[in-house]
Amino acid sequence: MSPEQTECSRAGCRDEAVWALRWRNPRIHAGDRRKTWVACDEHVVYLREFLTARDFPVEVGALAADPA
Repeated sequence: MSPEQTECSRAGCRDEAVWALRWRNPRIHAGDRRKTWVACDEHVVYLREFLTARDFPVEVGALAADPA
């Protein structure tokens, strides 16, 4: 995995990501399409809440276990 992929997806954060958030926007993504954001320990809850507040289905798991 490249350094860009292991950096937290939260704007302005440069910490190492350890979580993968797999999500989709049901209004524009087919049921089998998922996007992945990665997060450090500090921002995983923030990013999950950001996505769930928009009613996006989201799954959170350890980055090492992410199949993407």
